Amino acid sequence: MRDWVIALGAGAAVLLLGWAGLWIAARRLPPGLARDLAAFVPDCVTAVRRLRRDPRVPRRARIAVLLAAAWVVSPIDLIPEFIPVIGPLDDLVVVALALRYAARRVPREVLAAAWPGETRLLDRLIGRV
Repeated sequence: MRDWVIALGAGAAVLLLGWAGLWIAARRLPPGLARDLAAFVPDCVTAVRRLRRDPRVPRRARIAVLLAAAWVVSPIDLIPEFIPVIGPLDDLVVVALALRYAARRVPREVLAAAWPGETRLLDRLIGRV
């Protein structure tokens, strides 16, 4: 039992270090595609947290956002997190789909207020290019 708890703690630490690395890269990279990609996950997490608490968000959209958040923190993944580059890909896809679904049901100004990043990224995410 002790080995299992240690392995779970090590896995959680690796996941948190990966997220911290993305956050740091998003703040330090020069403007461009690499910075946009590094900032995507932290921006999505912030948007999900803000939308979850906003009373103007319809119940179905809130449920979709909560399910996406649960998927991201869940240790069960289609692609294991420890695989470089493609590890967090399933999390990105689930969050993007949930935000697209929510964006169709949430007023544009509410979504823009919840999104901490650049609005052009939000527009690309929800399909308003």
